[in-house]
Amino acid sequence: MAGHAASHAFHRRALLRGAFAGVAGCGVAGLSGAGHGRVGGGHSGLSGIASGFAWPGVEVAAAEPAVAPLKLAGKRVIFLWLAGGSSQFEMWDPKPGRETGGPFRSIATRVPGYQIGELMPKTAAIADRLAVVRSLDTGISEHEQAADLISAGRPKEPALDYPEIGVVMAKELAARDSTLPDYVSLFTTSEGRRRPKTGFLGAKHSPLLLEQGLRPEFVSPPEGIDATRYAAREELRRLMSGRFAERRAGADMVDGYNAAYQRVRGLMASDHLFDLERESTEARDRYGRTPFGEQCLLARRLIEAGVPVVKIARGFWDSHHDNFESHRELVPDFDHVFSVLITDLAERGLLDSTLVMVLSEFGRTPTINKDMGRDHYADAWSIALAGCGVRGGTIYGKTDEDGRKVVDGRATAWDLAATLYRAVGIDPKKEYHWGPRPVPIAKEDAHPIEAVLS
Repeated sequence: MAGHAASHAFHRRALLRGAFAGVAGCGVAGLSGAGHGRVGGGHSGLSGIASGFAWPGVEVAAAEPAVAPLKLAGKRVIFLWLAGGSSQFEMWDPKPGRETGGPFRSIATRVPGYQIGELMPKTAAIADRLAVVRSLDTGISEHEQAADLISAGRPKEPALDYPEIGVVMAKELAARDSTLPDYVSLFTTSEGRRRPKTGFLGAKHSPLLLEQGLRPEFVSPPEGIDATRYAAREELRRLMSGRFAERRAGADMVDGYNAAYQRVRGLMASDHLFDLERESTEARDRYGRTPFGEQCLLARRLIEAGVPVVKIARGFWDSHHDNFESHRELVPDFDHVFSVLITDLAERGLLDSTLVMVLSEFGRTPTINKDMGRDHYADAWSIALAGCGVRGGTIYGKTDEDGRKVVDGRATAWDLAATLYRAVGIDPKKEYHWGPRPVPIAKEDAHPIEAVLS
């Protein structure tokens, strides 16, 4: 028995060293506990860093007609997540002169009749490329629950864990057999850290997480290891994995590790994409040498190379204290980088095929509290969209004169999700299956906001 245990430990350690040496720094989420089922149908190439895993009983509905991949080909998505909840009053829906309005003025934009907060002059100059929705009423004002709602586009269910919108988009938009990650998620601050949830699609669709910098960790051969020695190590890792699979239950897990390893090798081949030193000084200065600026420049590089979905969490907007000073610091940086990103995408011919969205978990209260802050508010707030599938120069919905309630064009979180899917050509009514249960990717009663769609 002792010899058997030692042999088991040896094989297990060899497998983990071989497979996880390149994966550990790539943010593989949820590898344990999955791996008992497979996702069938749909996209057959490797999708996400941790390939080969799915939740039990999950399969994808039958493939759509052959025209569908052509409709989705080349579509890209950039999420700009303003973590903590940015203030619509200081950005998209100012109320100057009202008790709720705060100290900032509003300024004219390139959309006749639409005014924006004075801290966003550069965004005002590109407003004709944007669609602003000022009438979200999402109801939940607690950070984690609200972020789950907006990210998944539907309320939680006790018996079913839904994937987030970005995960679904990455799965649907990914090119077959691409060695690039389908989804890259970046953070600018620890407070903005939120790992996208794959839900019932499983860890196979986990994004590549860049938590420590702009480049994946552990995707280069160790220093001093030449190509011949590296190939020999790869052969040994493959051999050990095969023996482990033959002698132990859990071949699905081994398949997942192997697929993850192959995706990491793909990352090694595309490591140059994460190197901003390859950009011109002019381009880097244009975006700015701030964390947010560099991450948005990286996002442009990635989607230009073919990565379907990139998410950037820009924190931290939870301004219960000193809301106006906080936004005086945060908004100008956002204003500059956002306007540069939109303009750069347009100049490169990428904006028409790239959906850019500015989301938070909720907005801020009309009432200014005793600490000169604004608290959480989900009853009437704003988001902005640009690019693929979006009708530029559209201002949708309206709040009352104090911004307390929606008076025209109320939209829910699931309406927003359906709108985002439609913008990139994904049918919101498309179904996956959880065992025998059909699960539409958008909530059954969701209605896309047609006015903002081109």
